[in-house]
Amino acid sequence: MKTMTMRERMLAVVQGREHDRVPFAMYDIMFPPQEAFDALGHGNIGLIRYRPIYRVEHPYCRFDSEFYWEGATKWQRNVLHTPKGDLTELRVFEPVYDSSTARKHFIETAHDYELLWSYLEDSTILDNYDQYYEDAADLGDDGFPKAECERTPWQQLWIEWVGLEALSWHLADHPEHVEHTMDLLQRRARQIFEIAYRSPAPYIDIPDNLTAPAIGPERFRTWCVPLYDELAGMLAERGAPLYVHMDGLLKPLWQDIARSRVGGLDSFTPVPDCDTSVREAVAMWPEKRLWVNFPSSVHLASPEQIRATADEILEVAGHTGRLQIQVSENVPLDAWQISFPIIIEAIEAFGNP
Repeated sequence: MKTMTMRERMLAVVQGREHDRVPFAMYDIMFPPQEAFDALGHGNIGLIRYRPIYRVEHPYCRFDSEFYWEGATKWQRNVLHTPKGDLTELRVFEPVYDSSTARKHFIETAHDYELLWSYLEDSTILDNYDQYYEDAADLGDDGFPKAECERTPWQQLWIEWVGLEALSWHLADHPEHVEHTMDLLQRRARQIFEIAYRSPAPYIDIPDNLTAPAIGPERFRTWCVPLYDELAGMLAERGAPLYVHMDGLLKPLWQDIARSRVGGLDSFTPVPDCDTSVREAVAMWPEKRLWVNFPSSVHLASPEQIRATADEILEVAGHTGRLQIQVSENVPLDAWQISFPIIIEAIEAFGNP
């Protein structure tokens, strides 16, 4: 068959069509894409740009953000102003990729939840289609946007608002506050689902960053799977699969993932970094697409081990037509020049799925 662009390969996997070789892609925020194109050539690596398919207007609330330094360490203070009071988050940055983690979350007390309610009730959810079209045009043949909804309620609370330890205590000490917040977030999710359903995106992603120890099977069944199935059913009406960002430890969730209507696992991270092999994933989820995050630790291995890992992923999943190999976790900046060409060579040697 004719040689395809990387965008065509990526879209073929999403839509279950024949393609000339397994696509290989990376998030376009990893490092300047032109560096990759100069080193690898156009057509050898694709770009993924995550883009919310919705936007939020909140006329009576606002976010303020400022950066500051403590010695050599960069910090960010984010303040959410609501009619009932302010919530503050503090984030600290690492110097290489400028990625951050929360050192103080917005919500620390039961009263803080009530301030969040004020923001959620003030919010109007609108479409973000114009930005999606702009991104698609900008990426061109090199990739396309990953149209996203919000995280599901439990995942959103512990990652974005509260923190896992505090949320666990709050669930015991202030269950009515947590449960009401979850209900508000679920209502908001359904508004975003309507926008996702009407969108031009060929697939939709929920960026849940799932790992089993942080949610457990019971909460996964209660707060994630029903929403996944609801959106997946809506999207099926227009032939668009639902992907969920599942990049963590998944073994306790294997059967629930299998029974769900999720059409693809985004950033699925196999052994040796997590607890599920690509072989197990192919066997357990034979209908689901696998966007496999090439294990970050292997980028630091010998060239022989990098090639062996790439060959193994291709051997067990390449023939399915549902495989995309991608880099969706930070890679040491002095390692990708070695590992990326080896992965590309393995894909070329594997040939047509």
